[in-house]
Amino acid sequence: MPFGTQVLDDGRVRFRLWAPGSEKVSLCIEQGAGELSLPMEAQPQGWFECITDRAGAGTRYRYRVSDEMRVPDPASRYNPGDVHQASEVVVPQSFTWTDTHWKGRPWEEVVLYELHVGTFSPEGTFKGVRDRLDYLVELGVTAIELMPVADFPGERNWGYDGVLLFAPDHRYGRPEDLKELIQSAHEKGLMVFLDVVYNHFGPEGNYLHLYAPPFFKDEHTPWGVAINYDAVHSRTVRDFYIHNVLYWLDEYRFDGLRLDAVHSILDDSSPDILDEIAEAVRNGPGQERHIHLVLENDNNEARYLGRPGRFDAQWNDDIHHALHVLLTGESGGYYRDYADNPMRHLVRCLTEGFAYQGETSLHRNNERRGTSSVHLPATAFVSMIQNHDQVGNRAFGERLSMLVDPRPLRAAISVMLLAPEIPLLFMGEEFGALTPFLFFCDFGPELAQAVTEGRRKEFARFPAFSDPAARNSIPDPGHPDTFQRSKLDWHSWAQPEHQSWFELYKTLLGIRREHLVPRLRGLEGGNSTVRVLGERSVAIEWRLGDGSRWTLLANLGKSAILDMAVPDAPLLFASEDDIAASLTTGTLPPWSVAWTLENTKNE
Repeated sequence: MPFGTQVLDDGRVRFRLWAPGSEKVSLCIEQGAGELSLPMEAQPQGWFECITDRAGAGTRYRYRVSDEMRVPDPASRYNPGDVHQASEVVVPQSFTWTDTHWKGRPWEEVVLYELHVGTFSPEGTFKGVRDRLDYLVELGVTAIELMPVADFPGERNWGYDGVLLFAPDHRYGRPEDLKELIQSAHEKGLMVFLDVVYNHFGPEGNYLHLYAPPFFKDEHTPWGVAINYDAVHSRTVRDFYIHNVLYWLDEYRFDGLRLDAVHSILDDSSPDILDEIAEAVRNGPGQERHIHLVLENDNNEARYLGRPGRFDAQWNDDIHHALHVLLTGESGGYYRDYADNPMRHLVRCLTEGFAYQGETSLHRNNERRGTSSVHLPATAFVSMIQNHDQVGNRAFGERLSMLVDPRPLRAAISVMLLAPEIPLLFMGEEFGALTPFLFFCDFGPELAQAVTEGRRKEFARFPAFSDPAARNSIPDPGHPDTFQRSKLDWHSWAQPEHQSWFELYKTLLGIRREHLVPRLRGLEGGNSTVRVLGERSVAIEWRLGDGSRWTLLANLGKSAILDMAVPDAPLLFASEDDIAASLTTGTLPPWSVAWTLENTKNE
């Protein structure tokens, strides 16, 4: 790639930096307590280059972009001393891949398991994840999705404050450790996805504004200055991100990427950066193996989905929000958009994709949100009842297992895992983890204080936190204990109440794998029929890709449904033991979910 370092065939190392805001740049190579300074040759369009035999694998270096300022390489492959320190020359070819037979898995087989490397295991490392791959295989998921691993400032972070986008954070391990994790996953039939952030840089440790100001626009996202994808010098900026995409897919052999909050990518060009990324992937590594691209897009823009060569799917927050309101009755914040009739919103998600397809959103000051998605197949949407945002953005990071009674929760899980949409689990939900997942970070003192105060102020609009004393009870994001409390408690997994949740997830994913996944290929949009049974009860039938009829009977309320017509098809699963007998009398008990399958052939 044109950015960063490259070890040439003759053993010399080429260093390249785009610094249009600097008149001269020097390469500073660490040598014990001192350094070797080499001038870099100025090249057209703001580039500087140095090719030298004074560096090799393991060399640590920085760039001097002004008389006093030394900065890490923005395309560093590894920064062993954190984001403010020297970068290290890494030779990608030194890692020997043994999974060259791996071609990935088709999209309809995907069951995602989202995890945070630092809190998933006691070790908080890539190796800690690798040591638990057999557990994930037994569970029945087919893909792990790593929250962002790009180098962030400090000792702990969710990952969305990354500033060195090519460098895995050293707290998790070296680049080789991440590659070992991916290779081991492939050997066990697991795909590995990575969450990437292309709408902003973190607030600490980003030096690009000092020597490459055209990297940014005079506009802001909720998290920082916007990236320049469409103004003067944007071609180099766009190439930086396209090469980052290809870097993770080629050098690390990731199977897919989840692009975070693309609604905050400010780009008026045509094709926009998302289209360019998709094209580069489909014409590159996507030619050789299954590569999957997933969006998070609060704007609900269907145009990115459903066409060959575009994005496979979008996280569907709508389905989460509808189910959450049904389960908890909460109606604050964005949940008020679903509180009027959560069942109607849920049914629309299950049958049409988005709940909001151009309707006005109260939460967004009555602005219209979304576009029509009825033409898209269910597999163009990733559904979940929990994820890092929906747990971690709560003041106390409570999981649903801490908020909802078991029977309603089992019903919601049964809907999510057996619906034709692509399901996502958040680490620990499969055994009913009772540890919170809190918001945590580790910035310098001034910024850390601002984050703590901002976090607490954010909740001041909620009645429960109107009192300053209540707000002060919200965990401090910068305190080490907030991070430690967020680690999964693996000792609890073996306890009977947690084992029962694990067995439920394992059973449902086994049914999905055996009965649903083989029938998803060829699934089309607009192929479902809905029969309303009650205010919070519904029967939905999908015509699957092979013509089979897949039917959901769901009562997500407190009253039984009587005298209902029951499908004349084998019962595949019921969320409670009392459901099968009740159905013989035309009754669906409260908080009950049943699934049936009728095998028919396409005519």
